[in-house]
Amino acid sequence: MTLEQQLAYLKKGLADLIREEDLRERLIQSQKTGRPLRVKAGFDPTAPDIHLGHTVLLRKMKHFQDLGHTVIFLIGDRTGLIGDPTGRNITRPTMSREQIEANAETYKIQVFKLLDPRKTEIRFNSEWLDKLSFQDMINLCTKYTVARILERDDFDKRYKAGTPISLHELLYPMAQAYDSVALECDVEMGGTDQRFNLLVGREIQRDYGQPPQIVATTPLLEGTDGVEKMSKSKGNYIGINEPPKDMYRKVMGISDDLMWRYYELLTDKTMEDVAAMRVTDRPMEHKMRLAHQIVQDFHTVEAANQAADDFNREVRQHETPNDIETVEYPGGSVNVAKMLLTVGLAPSRSEAERLIKSGAVEIDGTRVSTLTLTIGAGESRTVRAGKKWKRVLAQ
Repeated sequence: MTLEQQLAYLKKGLADLIREEDLRERLIQSQKTGRPLRVKAGFDPTAPDIHLGHTVLLRKMKHFQDLGHTVIFLIGDRTGLIGDPTGRNITRPTMSREQIEANAETYKIQVFKLLDPRKTEIRFNSEWLDKLSFQDMINLCTKYTVARILERDDFDKRYKAGTPISLHELLYPMAQAYDSVALECDVEMGGTDQRFNLLVGREIQRDYGQPPQIVATTPLLEGTDGVEKMSKSKGNYIGINEPPKDMYRKVMGISDDLMWRYYELLTDKTMEDVAAMRVTDRPMEHKMRLAHQIVQDFHTVEAANQAADDFNREVRQHETPNDIETVEYPGGSVNVAKMLLTVGLAPSRSEAERLIKSGAVEIDGTRVSTLTLTIGAGESRTVRAGKKWKRVLAQ
């Protein structure tokens, strides 16, 4: 690629690039010297699973790898103990080292579904943060003022609202900035909600005599609801370790408008490609291609093909799934609502009754309208409640 082509490739899908002229100059120097850029993104292992929202950033890291640069996947096993205050209106509960370390191990496995392991450094910030003495921490804290820290939107809102801010939270941006110093980063990447922290890193690097890093931020991906940021706590996420069938169906459940956002941020399609698809009147076809691509990225082509076949057969043609779980249940006179709750087809008795009254429950293909029925011992019934299926074997 020419320099201009490289810049266009790296800028696709970015929200901010600070500063583009600096990136241009470092790419030129990299070509001249043969030294790859060092590109860092940090992830605090506060949950065991990576979801598609995280992969927006991972995909951009992969683009740097495609151009021959070194990506540093930084696991914040020590900053995770503080807890990133970004987007929080209360102090984040402190996690144990055991929880952090267990989650970090799962991250190491999951990231290579996208990143090239040959061009990736996996680092833990305990490598350098654990070595800082009390005097070192004092020296680090002298390089930034409380007034500047409180300019951060999260802290500013909490301070004005009288919501407590714990002192350790103020150290988080400083610790993240020191990561960039320790790793001598050329580029640091993060979501748009990380912009403040990344800019602090630029300033701290200057104080340590290093060239300030380029800051590249990616948009925050909306969850399957199309409203809130994708988050496991909000239940609107698609995990990259989810079964192919579940991933495929979740993608097919998003709105047509959100589909184009996912194409932009979760695939390597150019903006021109996406614009060309939008003018056609084939949203279902495009959404199926998107679902197939996402499943293929994190599983296999064969798994994506099977997920597509299952969706066509079970959802579009309303056929019975081939992989229904069989569960045992006492035979005789059966209360249907209680059975749905017991076998895991409804979260509560009241929800089970609501599903029955709304006509969303079928047994052996026949809609159920009564609350009781008889199942003889040894008989097997195929039960559907909404989109969930179970095969009930009477005992």
